[in-house]
Amino acid sequence: MLVDTGANVTLLRTDLAQKLKEQLIYTGPNISLKTATGEKTEVRGKLDASIECGSRKFHHRIYVADVTDPCILGLDFLKKFNFTVDLEKNEIRTGGEEIPLFSASVQNLKSCSVLAKKRTIIPARSECLIQGVPEVPEQFRYAVTDFPSQVSQKGVLVAAALVDLEREAIPVRVLNLNNKPKILVEGAVIATCEPVVDIVVRPQEFSGEQHLPSSLDNLKILDERQRTAVRKLLKEFQNLFSTCDADVGRCNMTQHRINTGDHPPIKQYPRRLPLAKKEEADNLVKEMIDNTIIEESSGPWASPIVLVKKKDGSTRFCVDYRKLNEITKKDSYPLPRIDDSLDALNGSQWFTTLDLKSGYLQVEILPEDREKDSFHHRTRTLAI
Repeated sequence: MLVDTGANVTLLRTDLAQKLKEQLIYTGPNISLKTATGEKTEVRGKLDASIECGSRKFHHRIYVADVTDPCILGLDFLKKFNFTVDLEKNEIRTGGEEIPLFSASVQNLKSCSVLAKKRTIIPARSECLIQGVPEVPEQFRYAVTDFPSQVSQKGVLVAAALVDLEREAIPVRVLNLNNKPKILVEGAVIATCEPVVDIVVRPQEFSGEQHLPSSLDNLKILDERQRTAVRKLLKEFQNLFSTCDADVGRCNMTQHRINTGDHPPIKQYPRRLPLAKKEEADNLVKEMIDNTIIEESSGPWASPIVLVKKKDGSTRFCVDYRKLNEITKKDSYPLPRIDDSLDALNGSQWFTTLDLKSGYLQVEILPEDREKDSFHHRTRTLAI
């Protein structure tokens, strides 16, 4: 989509207009447009359509013509909806929302390296946020961080993230999977940046207004100004919260390993379910398949399913992995002492908790180990 302050009207390419469901109103052959080069282009018609710009939709009349760009936002659109064009920041603004613009030349730019701003030590089996700087400054503004392919960082993972290169430092989240600390010297390559050509901010499929009031009911000690600030914060990050049982999300920063050594596969036969529970199990399995939580599997491993009633009367779908756990080699992971954790809270006034919706289903499993968590349901073998 091209933003053109020199275009008096908003235009849509003819082939795209024919694919839309909106009714195309054909115009007479005597109506034409004059291009920037002075040539005349015939207007094929016009239609009323919704244009998604940023997180909002704008209803506007668009003219259809044989133009090169898919869509051209003209001066009529910018004026009608009070858009401000800021060429210095390379963005347009309306209603308090900033929408970045990108030059077509960005597509031809190559990736650049991100260097450690200062010497950093990543503790063993830990993650931390490292401050980085672009190797070539001002090459492009927005980028996605990725693993540095040109250097060997065995046991170190870099999280993909959208970053603004105009900031003083680029935050890079790094995970050290090794049993020894990892030392990154100043100037070391910690990530690469791939240029971003376009950013589309899509509105959430649910309304934050429906979920926020209940979250604020327990904040009666706050004044109205503080409530407004909390409400704004929750709305900004509402995509991080689960909206239903099926909305569990997924963590791809690491993958869980089921280390069974050389032990032969364990296959357990399914347990018989009461007739009244079979239909409920079918519905739970279908829901998990539809939400890509489980998938079809084949292999020598299998564990039986168990349906457990929750406190609220609903049913929890479980798998009995006790036999699998008996042969799995456990990690000796040091947990913090409770008394040390309590001492760290001394003098604090605000306490928060953070809980995963369904942690077991949110951490990916190594591809070679996925068959080990398989389970039988009727005549099917499925895996998480």
